[in-house]
Amino acid sequence: MKAFMDQDFLLESDTARHLFHDYAERLPIVDYHCHISPREIYENRRFDNLAQVWLGGRNPDGTLAGDHYKWRVMRSNGVSEDYVTGSQPDRERIRKFAEALEMAIGNPMYHWCNLELRKYFGYQGYLSPATVDEVWELTGEKLRNDDAMTARGLIAQSNVAMVGTTDDPVDSLEWHEKIAADPSITVKVCPSFRPDKAIAIHKEGFADYMGQLAASVGKQSLSSAGEVCGALEERLAFFAKLGCRASDHGMDYVPYRPGTMEQADAVFRKAMKGEAISTEEADLYQTVVLLHLGRAYHRLGIVMQIHYSTLRNANRRVFAQLGPDAGYDMMGQNSCGINIVRLLSDLDSTDECPKTILYSLNPVDNAQLGTLLGCFQSPEIPGKIQHGSAWWFNDTKAGMEEQMKSLANLGLLGNFVGMLTDSRSFLSYARHDYFRRIFCNLVGGWVENGEYPNDEAALKKIVEGVCCYNAVRYFNL
Repeated sequence: MKAFMDQDFLLESDTARHLFHDYAERLPIVDYHCHISPREIYENRRFDNLAQVWLGGRNPDGTLAGDHYKWRVMRSNGVSEDYVTGSQPDRERIRKFAEALEMAIGNPMYHWCNLELRKYFGYQGYLSPATVDEVWELTGEKLRNDDAMTARGLIAQSNVAMVGTTDDPVDSLEWHEKIAADPSITVKVCPSFRPDKAIAIHKEGFADYMGQLAASVGKQSLSSAGEVCGALEERLAFFAKLGCRASDHGMDYVPYRPGTMEQADAVFRKAMKGEAISTEEADLYQTVVLLHLGRAYHRLGIVMQIHYSTLRNANRRVFAQLGPDAGYDMMGQNSCGINIVRLLSDLDSTDECPKTILYSLNPVDNAQLGTLLGCFQSPEIPGKIQHGSAWWFNDTKAGMEEQMKSLANLGLLGNFVGMLTDSRSFLSYARHDYFRRIFCNLVGGWVENGEYPNDEAALKKIVEGVCCYNAVRYFNL
């Protein structure tokens, strides 16, 4: 029997162990998509206890901030919301989490949490109801007193080279400006452009958001879809000056309904008057704006990321109580592959298709995405169009393996830009370690099975590329 989570955790062959320990393990981390706060980086936040850094809670403005994965584990164990996101004492919240985690056999959360305890706190046991008091004392002591456990300290000891935050177009980016002006902060902290609220014309709050977008470019209001595109482009240029490397579009599905700017203007005016718009009208407006932004991304060298097939806020009762981003989202099922093809084809027809990473939350789309990639590659850069890393509910051991096997079967795994945390936690960089072990084990298995030659130079290039350097090149770092 193997020891639990020893140094060769998940590495099942001599080749896998060699590739991980000699090449992958100590590479810098390029976390090109996450949700951590640039303010907390600049202010070098210190956490008082493990509940703050793991479970989070309410922000001063009443919104929720924390790890949705952990919240779902607790709820699945029947834990009251008072302990999940509510006002119960932090020590008791962690106790409830430990009780739930013990039941999470086979869940990546079990591995992530214990990897974090080992990597950042040096704890060689595992979290359980029997050890929770010991873990609470150890972690609290380090978090409160060790300078390596502040926001910047955690980034530094994780060997993070780049952090790609997620930022709304109306954001002032003041914390990014302060970070850029502070020579003591050596990690690249790059804003990412997330224009969902300006595109989702069919969702509640669109008209109010248009007022915010107008104000961000010094206008009283925006009167047309053309003016919306102009405002977004102005904000994108500002983001680019502060080092923006990527956009991010979070969509239920990817629309495609071609139309003119004048037609999009008419839909915009209806929405701003509070009139009902049809799905077809919403899709037309979104398509026009997406195409406009895609051309701007290409011109500015910004990567377009599209995340889709999500059904958000599935529980209406809880949504009314807790609001969005509370851990009540799920996989969607959409047949929008043809829409993605047509969107990229429109951009490609004028040689304005940007570097693009596509992520479906539904793994049934893996093969479709794998075949789509080959239709839009170009000499601009190897792997210009990417099948994004196994995302959200798919970043399990099995999900990562399935995504990488699909990419290997249908494309070039060696050009993959690798893992991202998509996380709100400064401890989640341990997930890169998890990914690298799974990747090296997959490659090592192929070599040991005679499916790829034991070519040291080629294997080194592939492993270092997927774990770090492909992303460095792709995001122009």
